[in-house]
Amino acid sequence: MAEQVDVQELTIGVGTVIAILLLIYGTFLGETLFGIDTMALAIGAFAATFVAVGILHGAYGRGDFALAHVVAGVGLALVGLASSVPQLLGGYGLLLAGGGYVALETIRAREE
Repeated sequence: MAEQVDVQELTIGVGTVIAILLLIYGTFLGETLFGIDTMALAIGAFAATFVAVGILHGAYGRGDFALAHVVAGVGLALVGLASSVPQLLGGYGLLLAGGGYVALETIRAREE
């Protein structure tokens, strides 16, 4: 019998560990890695995790979850890279829209 693996959990775990390691590196070893601020790299790693989970949801036929995760990931990336208030607010808006949808649908699914 084939063993089942929760790829969403695994993907989120790997992305979170990478982000935390980047933060630890930035705190104790150096503020930059390959000339890039480690905080920006950590935010980028976590944003990429959202996008990866979105791709996985798309592969398993959950187009709504896929879109919501990708929107949240793009929003987080915009927040991390924002150089103006409109960019920051746009990023927060996307993060709120995508993340809010994921949260509401997850609560609905668990209640059923």
